[in-house]
Amino acid sequence: MKVKLTYWIAALVLICAQAIGQIPKPSETFGFEPGADYKMATYDQMLSYYEKLDAATDRVKVTEIGKSVRGRPMKLIFISSEENMKSLDKWRDISEKLARARISEKEAQQLAKDGKAIIWFDGGMHASEKAHAQMTPELLYRIAAEESDEMKKIRDNVITLVVPVINPDGLDIEGAWYRKNLGTIYETSGPPILYQEYVGHDNNRDWFMGNMPETKAVMNVLYNQWYPQIIHNHHQSSPAWARIFIPPFRSPVNSKIHPGVTTGVNLVGTAMGNRFAMKKMPGAVSMTTFEMWWNGGMRTAPYYHNMIGILTETAHTSPTPRFYPPDSIPKIIGNASARDGASKKTDGTEIFYAYPWKGGESHFRDAVDYMLEASMAVLDLAAEKRDELLYNIYSMGRDAIEDTNGAFAYVIPKSQWDHTEAVNLVNVLMRGGIEVEEATSKFKIGDTEYDAGTYVMYGSQPFRPYLSDLMEKQDYPDLYLYPGGPPIAPYDLTGWTLPMSFGVKVDRVTSSFTAKTKKIQSEIKLPAGSVSGSASFGYALDNRENLSATAINRLLKAGEKVSIAQASFADGKASFPAGTFVIEKGSNTQSAINNLSKELGVSFSGIGAKPSNVKAMKKIKIGLYKSWDANIDEGWTRWVLEQFEFDLDTLHNADIKTKNLSAYTAIIIPSQSPEEILIGHRPGTMPEPYVGGIGLEGTIALNNYVQNGGTLLTFDQACDLAIDEFGLPVDNVTHGLSSSTFFIPGSIVRMNVNTNNPLAFGMQPEAAASFSRSRAFETIVPSRKAEGGNEVMKPAPRPDVTPVATYASKDLLMSGWGLNADRYIKNKGAMMNVGHGKGNVVLFGFRPQFRGQARNTYKLIFNSIYLGATR
Repeated sequence: MKVKLTYWIAALVLICAQAIGQIPKPSETFGFEPGADYKMATYDQMLSYYEKLDAATDRVKVTEIGKSVRGRPMKLIFISSEENMKSLDKWRDISEKLARARISEKEAQQLAKDGKAIIWFDGGMHASEKAHAQMTPELLYRIAAEESDEMKKIRDNVITLVVPVINPDGLDIEGAWYRKNLGTIYETSGPPILYQEYVGHDNNRDWFMGNMPETKAVMNVLYNQWYPQIIHNHHQSSPAWARIFIPPFRSPVNSKIHPGVTTGVNLVGTAMGNRFAMKKMPGAVSMTTFEMWWNGGMRTAPYYHNMIGILTETAHTSPTPRFYPPDSIPKIIGNASARDGASKKTDGTEIFYAYPWKGGESHFRDAVDYMLEASMAVLDLAAEKRDELLYNIYSMGRDAIEDTNGAFAYVIPKSQWDHTEAVNLVNVLMRGGIEVEEATSKFKIGDTEYDAGTYVMYGSQPFRPYLSDLMEKQDYPDLYLYPGGPPIAPYDLTGWTLPMSFGVKVDRVTSSFTAKTKKIQSEIKLPAGSVSGSASFGYALDNRENLSATAINRLLKAGEKVSIAQASFADGKASFPAGTFVIEKGSNTQSAINNLSKELGVSFSGIGAKPSNVKAMKKIKIGLYKSWDANIDEGWTRWVLEQFEFDLDTLHNADIKTKNLSAYTAIIIPSQSPEEILIGHRPGTMPEPYVGGIGLEGTIALNNYVQNGGTLLTFDQACDLAIDEFGLPVDNVTHGLSSSTFFIPGSIVRMNVNTNNPLAFGMQPEAAASFSRSRAFETIVPSRKAEGGNEVMKPAPRPDVTPVATYASKDLLMSGWGLNADRYIKNKGAMMNVGHGKGNVVLFGFRPQFRGQARNTYKLIFNSIYLGATR
């Protein structure tokens, strides 16, 4: 009997060993170990590996959740035990019920015992941080193949979800650049283009908007399908001379985040720190640089969904090895100027840097190893605390549902300045898992009546923190390095309130009410617009709606005759505001108008006669400057213009110098420092084709373009170049002010808009500007002396400088934080139209397209383009 038992045990061990042997290692597909010096696997190699892994074991399932901007497949991979993998739908259903928290306490306790922890990992988001995309294939292999007691427990208790490369395009771009320049002095340089087609590094700033297809695909999995309890977002790099940054984060923490999330983050970080210490892996640092205030990042948006979001930042971003001389270790690492406790001594006396790294050789594989162990710490903790994690997300959801201190509801009335942006706002919220209702009949709240079609978001829902954070103003705390010292800069923004940025009216209701509603099940499609009235001459289109730009672009491309009314006019009993588009009726116009109305949801009114004061538009052609110093603001600008179907050319440095710029209706220079525009990359830092900027030759060409009648738009930093190089009679009043004197690091501020100005047609009288270390202007007027004396006369306004929008004199700060904002920018120019020769320079002191969020200021861009089209 003993011999037979031994035989069967041996046979079972052999079968397991054979099964493990059949699961392929990444190196068998790549030809090298992940993290090998000077090596990077391509995305095609990774896709091949995922297929082999899927085919080799029932512990792995590979799915596709979407496509990247460039059409590459985005893979989501599930890993667990063979038994668990048979019931994925069951585990997903349990996770959803607990996260949505609409079940009883008794059922929740039972589901927490029965369910499996859902844990998320991703890599490859910031493609210049090259190690995490190389690490994830090995993480997949280890979870699927290892037979240690720890890993068996993980597979039995955890459903692991991995998006190995969240930005496939970036892996292709960065990998190709590295291989091309391997062995040259440019080996560790970065490519001259964004590593995500439109937003580059800002692909980690898109996590409540979901503008990019990659973000949108992942958000759907996180907040509408699987609801992970822990989300681990891998990044690089750690503070210099540390090996990895791990939680806890520094203060402040957003008060809307449940304290169970904050303490859960700390718990995971502690588990990581302990694992590194016991594995004799020094250099883990915490409590520096990164905070828990801002919403909108891959690991921060989950906080507002009662999920534990984890960011790690690991050293060594390049496959090229590096040596850190041990005798050069600094006494302090981290951000010494961030706040007390943010910097860490390297002598081993710090609580949150207790095991300092001593320097020496650093390799790509080191980064892979640190990332793997950080991931294992998450999985081990999740396996150990499976039922606790599941119950906690339910408990936090119930707290949100039962909270009586917040709003009862947020109501979006049907009547809006731009109804299409109200629909966009609802879709953004639903993308993040918010429950939205639509009124099926009229209802009243107090004395206010709301129409059928009104959108209602009740506060009593599990993701209330997310809803309230996006719908209400932010009030960032006053934080200074020391009393009387400079302010402590936030990690990212301090204010991001969406109704302000979208220009959408939202009523915050604190008292209960009753309304007949239906739940909206999926993102809303724009309802069809209308075509009304007699059109013996043509049609009128209100330009208040952003989508009017798309309609006009299509009509102009089709050869239709379009004008812009420069003053209000009447046609029969109908009246139309200044800025209305007038489309003269041709043989194909009616068909085009009907199609646009149905597809875009915009409405046209027939008119019987041509208005007296109109300016005809020519076809629009935009030149968009693109530096070889890859510029995120250029990418966002290009994305916005493409969304509204503007015809544009990219203008590189050589194009600015040599092209016939007069062919362009308008030229746009996105926000970028004058040095980067004028000088660009210096010799020796990049291959020759990408060295230099527009220089003197390009500056002269732009100046001549404007002098001869062109329209130049400059955003934020780029305004400094136009002012200084063209000698414009405008001064940036924020120039030279220290952060101790004036500081708005990323907030929403109020503007007063001159809606009679053609550049502001269709705007509301007040608008919200995204101000992030931005600019404010005043006109420079030469002083004049009275005849025969020294008395200075009051100067007359300059007719060649027109403020289109000014920063408000009252209630300037709408959301976020600012130091001495009233003192330095109130009543100052936010947007100026400066005549220059026969043309115009339009100075935007802020970024009117900021991250695809500032939708209420898009029309200021469009109208400035129309200025060139009607010249």
